Amino acid sequence: MKLLYQTHSPFARKALVFAHEAGLADRIEVVHHETSPTARNDEVFALNPLGKVPVLITDAGEAIFDSGVICQYLDGLRAGPPLIPTDPAERIAALRLQAVADGLSEAGILVRWETIRRPPALRYPPLAEGHLAKVAAGCAFLEARFTPRETPGLAEVAAATALSWLEFRDIHDFRATCPRLTAWYDAFAQRPSMRATALEGETVDVPPSRGP
Repeated sequence: MKLLYQTHSPFARKALVFAHEAGLADRIEVVHHETSPTARNDEVFALNPLGKVPVLITDAGEAIFDSGVICQYLDGLRAGPPLIPTDPAERIAALRLQAVADGLSEAGILVRWETIRRPPALRYPPLAEGHLAKVAAGCAFLEARFTPRETPGLAEVAAATALSWLEFRDIHDFRATCPRLTAWYDAFAQRPSMRATALEGETVDVPPSRGP
């Protein structure tokens, strides 16, 4: 299989971390592609009409996207117990947590567009503030409602990769208000799956503890 991947995409990393957790990473060739709404990548568009990565090309040559669908596909290939719960209630709970985590990344990306990537004359601060409020609310939700499973699965991978990207891009300091989430994230960040997929330039060691 091939995974079309972008080094700083939290969604691409989510798919790759999940592949590692599922024991399938050695079956996947990672192919780096740069994508942006302002820089069309024709190779990616040929496989995904949205022009986004990640895209997984299966052994049969089928293109699968987005990250959540890729994770579900990989879970079906896994030899061991599924990483996405099969019990209906547990499955919905995991998918809901994935939705929150994906929303953190999506809102964070929009914050970057409004504060860094868009030309200064075209930036709209109230829009950036609105997206940043979503990030803060999403982190607060995870702090209050996220109970990680002992065996990591979809929800844990989605949350960890989203938090890693938020911190890497300095979008929101979840450490200041989410101590329980921070402690879990720091432990999860040391897993081989996370260390093997570290964002370029990311510090993978546990940061020093901070005071209140």
